[in-house]
Amino acid sequence: MGDAHPTTLKAPRPLGEGLGVRAFHYTEIMRTLYVSQQGCYVGLRQECLEVRRKDEVLARVQLPLTEQILIFGKSQVTTQAIRACLWRDIPIVYLSRLGYCYGRIIAIERGYRHLARYQQEISLVERLLVARAIVRGKLNNSRIILLRQQRRYPAEALSLAIQRLGYLIEQIPQTDTIEQLMGYEGAGAASYFTAFGACLQGTGFVFAGRSRRPPGNPVNALLSFGYQVVWNHLLALIEVQGLDPYQACLHEGSARHAALASDLIEEFRAPIVDSVVLWLLGSRVMDADKDFEYRDGGCFLNESGRRKYLTAFMQRMEEEVKVAEDERQPRWDLLMQQVKKYRQFVYNPAYGYQPYQIR
Repeated sequence: MGDAHPTTLKAPRPLGEGLGVRAFHYTEIMRTLYVSQQGCYVGLRQECLEVRRKDEVLARVQLPLTEQILIFGKSQVTTQAIRACLWRDIPIVYLSRLGYCYGRIIAIERGYRHLARYQQEISLVERLLVARAIVRGKLNNSRIILLRQQRRYPAEALSLAIQRLGYLIEQIPQTDTIEQLMGYEGAGAASYFTAFGACLQGTGFVFAGRSRRPPGNPVNALLSFGYQVVWNHLLALIEVQGLDPYQACLHEGSARHAALASDLIEEFRAPIVDSVVLWLLGSRVMDADKDFEYRDGGCFLNESGRRKYLTAFMQRMEEEVKVAEDERQPRWDLLMQQVKKYRQFVYNPAYGYQPYQIR
């Protein structure tokens, strides 16, 4: 959280090149520098980080006001800038343009997992309370998405799913085990995706239900791809905050499953990924014949399909949303905010965890 307010920094204008998204976003509240335009160089000039592309200076941000740097795709950070960030304990995270984390540069003292011990000490009751909150948040956000769609498509399937989700949400406080919660979550997802298909009428795409590993049709291919993008980005943010990604509350972790990323993505599935998919199909941006390929027994986005999805996704994530009376921030920072809330829960379990809720 920012505790200083610079007077020289102003919000950048959209640069509109490449994918049509801003090259960076710097927010005084979260103090995170996102570099998403390709071919940028982050260098050091006195006590400022300077973002350049060719001969143009895109931004200058003050080192003391910077918490972390996220580099998407093919951009560079100079050795001098890296040393300055290490000295000030500012992590640098390298991600693909899709949000997959390649790795991070951190100061030595941040390399030790101080939080892992606290995560292991969280009691079963505390885990259950957080798991309840996560499932409730997911089902509530799914229900709100359907309520919004119902205004356009007043179908019976939507009304039934909305009622069913409301009933399941009411049952969550009475659950005593994770197994019960997972049952409610599964039932809610089944109802939600049954109605999801009704929202696609007139788009030329048919959706009868969720299928994974592999996705069975273009709509499932879009959903699976979008979930993977957000999951990987959450994993990167979890790592940056020093949390153990394999210690979670709702999902079971293993050597191959970063369960905490699976926990935290639940509240973002409907408001971020599903809403982007609905827009792409409703706006007829996607072409069922040209943007998908069938292989290995499933349906997947091809290069043109991935490009279209990523363009829409990045534009949505760069949009600023109102989070308080006089505060706006991009959707990227909503993910970081939730990871930080979970970290606060680990330090102080008595305060619990509040998932992101659509306003």
